[in-house]
Amino acid sequence: MARFRAAAAGPGVIPWVLDLDRMEEDWRLQLLATPDGAPAISLAGAQILARRLRDAAAANHARALSRGGTDRRCPFDLHRLHPIPNHILALGPEDPAAQAWLWRHWGTTRALRHLRHLPAPVDARRTRTDRLAVEFWSADWSPWPALRRLRQLWPELVLDLRPHYETEAVEAPPLARPQKARHV
Repeated sequence: MARFRAAAAGPGVIPWVLDLDRMEEDWRLQLLATPDGAPAISLAGAQILARRLRDAAAANHARALSRGGTDRRCPFDLHRLHPIPNHILALGPEDPAAQAWLWRHWGTTRALRHLRHLPAPVDARRTRTDRLAVEFWSADWSPWPALRRLRQLWPELVLDLRPHYETEAVEAPPLARPQKARHV
């Protein structure tokens, strides 16, 4: 279990290669194309705001990437356990091939969110000497393909996934509803 804990702990960040030019252009167009068609911001204002958003996104991404080698706050980092290949990272998070790779290998198209370590439940049978319990949100499905692979790589461990579906006041479409799961 100690080896698994060390292997699983990471920053919880996917080191995507971001297309900042495309992101800036998308933001500029979104700022100019309001739902009702009436301009809410001038072209110059949209360009300035889109550039600031781009700069903020670049700085945030650089900070996240700089923590990659040392940060171990995320106790169940899928990218550490089953890394995304560099040629897929270069495509960016919105590319259909990148999304397909994530779905096929992780079972979700986004990194796990709100991941936190939980106190391990007491096992009165004392059949297991150590446990790692984590809770996380998954964007579209549970990461069962990743768990299947982990079961092959770590056959001495028991991996148990228990989905808990949150009910919301406003129902989201089934694939968009966040899924909360526990991994023990």
